[in-house]
Amino acid sequence: MHKRTLGNSSLEVSALGLGCMGLSHGYGPATDTQQAITLIRSAVDRGVTFFDTAEVYGPYLNEQVVGEALAPIRDQVVIATKFGFTFGADNKQQILNSRPEHIRLAVEGSLRRLKTDFIDLLYQHRVDPDVPIEDVAGVVRDLIGEGKVKHFGLSEAGAQTIRRAHAVQPVTALQSEYSLWWRESEQEILPTLKELGIGFVPFSPLGKGFLTGTVTADATYGSDDFRSIVPRFSQSALQANQGLVVLIRQIAAQQQATPAQVALAWLLAQAPWIVPIPGTTKLHRLEENLGGADITLDAAELKAIDAALAQTPIEGERYPESLKARVGR
Repeated sequence: MHKRTLGNSSLEVSALGLGCMGLSHGYGPATDTQQAITLIRSAVDRGVTFFDTAEVYGPYLNEQVVGEALAPIRDQVVIATKFGFTFGADNKQQILNSRPEHIRLAVEGSLRRLKTDFIDLLYQHRVDPDVPIEDVAGVVRDLIGEGKVKHFGLSEAGAQTIRRAHAVQPVTALQSEYSLWWRESEQEILPTLKELGIGFVPFSPLGKGFLTGTVTADATYGSDDFRSIVPRFSQSALQANQGLVVLIRQIAAQQQATPAQVALAWLLAQAPWIVPIPGTTKLHRLEENLGGADITLDAAELKAIDAALAQTPIEGERYPESLKARVGR
C-alpha cells in the first residue's frame, strides 16, 4: 500500500489506516481478543501501518488489544490514541476531562496498555469547554519534549480551536467524521487544515456501515450498538437515504469495485493529506476496504459524483441531541 504524509508533518502512514474501535466498543459485543489480534496483524501483513484506538474504547480494552497485537512489530507501525474523558463508577458514563494533570495520567495509562514507550499521535478526543485549548496544547507540547508523544492531534474540534491549539503546539492531524454522507467539514474545516498544513483523518468513512450497501432500509440494532440511538439510522432515515446507496452502487459497477471501495477512493481523492480509518471485525471486509486504495477516480468521475450528490439529499442527524454539544467546538 502506498503511503501518505499527514499535513506538513514528518508523520508518514499507510494511505488507509485501521480504526480499531469496533473490535471492542460501539458496535455490539467485543470481538474475541485473539481474533482481534489476528485481524490487526493481518492488516499489518497487507501494508497497513496506521492504527487508531482510544482509552474510552472499552474503556481501556481496545488499547490493550492494540498494544498486544502490535508489540512485536512496534517499530513498523504508527499508533494513534486519545485522551479526554474520565468514567463513572460503572465505566459507562463518559465525563469530559482535559485538565492538564488528567492528561498526564491518561498518557501514562495508554503507554502501559499499549506496551510502548511513546505514542506516535495523541489526540484530544473531544474539546473540553472547561479547559482552555492552549493549556491542553501546552501539556502535549511538554509530553513531546519528554519523548512520550511524537505528534499532537485534535478530534471533532472547530476551526478556531484548531488555530488556537496550533499556535501553541503544531497540530499534525484532525480526526473528524467525513464521508459521502457527511460532508460538513468541507465548509470550514478542510480549508483551515489546508492553510495550516494539518492532515485529516476521517473516521466513519463508510458511514458506520451504511455506505457499504449492506444496510437495508429495515435494519435494526441492539442496545449495545451505537447506531441504535443515531437519528440517521432510524427506519425513516434509512429508507429516505437509500438513494445514496443506489448512486454508489452505480459508480461501483462502472469501476468494477464495491460501494465501500468507491466511498474510500472518493475520500482519498479529496486531498493527498487525507487518511481514512475504516474499521471492521472481519478479514474479508478488511481486504475489501484496502482495495479502495487501488481505485483512482478521475476528475470527470468526481465531478459527476458531486453533481449526483447535490441531487441526493441526506436525512437524519449524525448524533443524538445528547451528544451534539461535544462536537465542533
